[in-house]
Amino acid sequence: MRNPMMHRPVVKQEIVDFMRNRQKQLTGPLREIQRVANENDVPIIPHETVVFLQFLLKQLKPKEILEIGAAIGFSSSLMSEYVVEGGHVTTIDRFDVMIRKARANYKALGLEDKITLLEGDAKDILPTLDKKYDFIFMDSAKSKYIEFLPYLLDCLEVGGVIMIDDVLQAGTILQPIEEIPRNQRTIYRKLNLLFDTVLEHPDLTSSLIPLGDGVLLITKDKEKIEL
Repeated sequence: MRNPMMHRPVVKQEIVDFMRNRQKQLTGPLREIQRVANENDVPIIPHETVVFLQFLLKQLKPKEILEIGAAIGFSSSLMSEYVVEGGHVTTIDRFDVMIRKARANYKALGLEDKITLLEGDAKDILPTLDKKYDFIFMDSAKSKYIEFLPYLLDCLEVGGVIMIDDVLQAGTILQPIEEIPRNQRTIYRKLNLLFDTVLEHPDLTSSLIPLGDGVLLITKDKEKIEL
């Protein structure tokens, strides 16, 4: 489950270190989960992305959040702190080991009533969702981002935000495909297709941010989006 891109930042290492260490740190049990994950190379969002997510959610004040890729439950636990009263986080994961760890963390943090973990493949679960979400965070299989996108746009409120993590692949998405290892070319093609689809779409507003391994933000400007 280790991500080889975790230690290949897309900006200067000294800037990354400053952003990770100078900005306000987490406290309490969530800080301990973050510390243990970082020490063991468990793929959670880096601290600069944590701080950005906190800032963004404070402005958005979401009621319903959807996450694709629960992992150990770190980011969903973090996001649950920023839903308005009565709000809820729904997250999806298909890996048994991650599901067990996520559920244990939710229990330890007292979040079992605030977070629903749906077990299974997102490609099977997303078409069954019957509510609208104000904020969607996707941090799952990179080659699946473009395949999941139509479902996410369908269940996103107009003006809501989709945040997609790890889209720059340490900058390798800029290289000629011949320079990409063959076992990484599907990810390369699918991420570039994602960019081609959203960055200049007339009914979407998007922004690329060099946090961690790259973040893509998308909002939809009308109810029905044709891709």
